Amino acid sequence: MRAVIQRVARASVTVNGGEPRAIGRGIVILLGVGDTDTLDIVPKLAEKCANLRIFEDDQGKLNRSAVELGYSALVVSNFTLYGDTARGRRPSLIRAAKPPFSVDAYEAFLKELSRQGLASVQHGEFGADMQVDLVNDGPVTIWIDTDDWSR
Repeated sequence: MRAVIQRVARASVTVNGGEPRAIGRGIVILLGVGDTDTLDIVPKLAEKCANLRIFEDDQGKLNRSAVELGYSALVVSNFTLYGDTARGRRPSLIRAAKPPFSVDAYEAFLKELSRQGLASVQHGEFGADMQVDLVNDGPVTIWIDTDDWSR
């Protein structure tokens, strides 16, 4: 799985033109599921994302997490995180997992993230037309690829 975590001052996602689902300070997680992923990695990834120490402490060091500070998370599925740009100009998306597994993995991640102690977890809908609006704070952006954990 791949996750891009952004520290935000505020963020929202609008799904299919509906009402925005919004958070204040916290994290936005763009989540991609790969074709070789398994569900056993989901709890570790959810725990890692929620507890990343990417917020400043009293000394200005990145030493506090969204959980510790009582912040929220906004999660958006994003299969394009598996876009391969090695050849040509059109990204190949062949490594992105297909439904139903990709939907199951996304929903499992949402469930696990909700267990981490964040103030709230808002989210988009898998496969929907979504517009994401955010103010990246810092900017702080972290990339996690769970394939790196086995190396």
